[in-house]
Amino acid sequence: MKHVTIMGVPFLHSNQQEFVDLLVNRIEHEEKTFVITANPEVVMQANESPTVMNYLKQATYICADGIGVVKAAQILGDPLPERVTGYDTMVRLLEVGNKKNFKIYLLGAQNETLEKTVKNINQTYPNVDIVGYHDGFFDWNKNDIANEIAASEPDLVFVALGVPRQEKWITENLDQFSKGVFMGVGGSFDVIAGTVKRAPVIWQKLNLEWLYRLLRQPSRFGRMLVLPRFALKVFALKFKGQGAPK
Repeated sequence: MKHVTIMGVPFLHSNQQEFVDLLVNRIEHEEKTFVITANPEVVMQANESPTVMNYLKQATYICADGIGVVKAAQILGDPLPERVTGYDTMVRLLEVGNKKNFKIYLLGAQNETLEKTVKNINQTYPNVDIVGYHDGFFDWNKNDIANEIAASEPDLVFVALGVPRQEKWITENLDQFSKGVFMGVGGSFDVIAGTVKRAPVIWQKLNLEWLYRLLRQPSRFGRMLVLPRFALKVFALKFKGQGAPK
């Protein structure tokens, strides 16, 4: 499959629906799959930390979760079709799972948020089988969560521990599983639980979802400072003629 490499990170050349179809096919063929949804912040973390870059190298697929990545690919001369967000991918997989009775496991978030997420998934997607869940507060070195998940044989494992903890957990535990799609979903549980509102569609269409989140959560300002650094690095690569390899 075609990939577009940006700062050493290979993004899958796919639109949202194609990506969901690909994952559903892998679920049905019981092919173990590790998905990372990467935005500019993740790309910069990977470039500044060999450990984070190693997590990305373990992934089966990396999709462009951020308009900044899509714009960067365009600037570097090898465009991506569109954003492929973790939240939209999760929701569409739940929609398919409701038709195909997929089994899912949820890991991450605060317990109250997780309970609301489970409740809302059960209400909206009643045919999805939630085979287990655990909040994101556990002793990393002394827990049997991976064993519990493996025993329940889920088709989908959504991990909401934040970057890069969710990628670290999947990387360290993936060998314990024989099948299933494992995907880091960041703050998606908060949106499904209703504790955080997603940007209105018009903001999404204008590619201003990042600004909406910043206005709603000013505490994100420090994290947003990575965006101009990312942009400067992209333009520097363009200036040096180091576009995305084709």
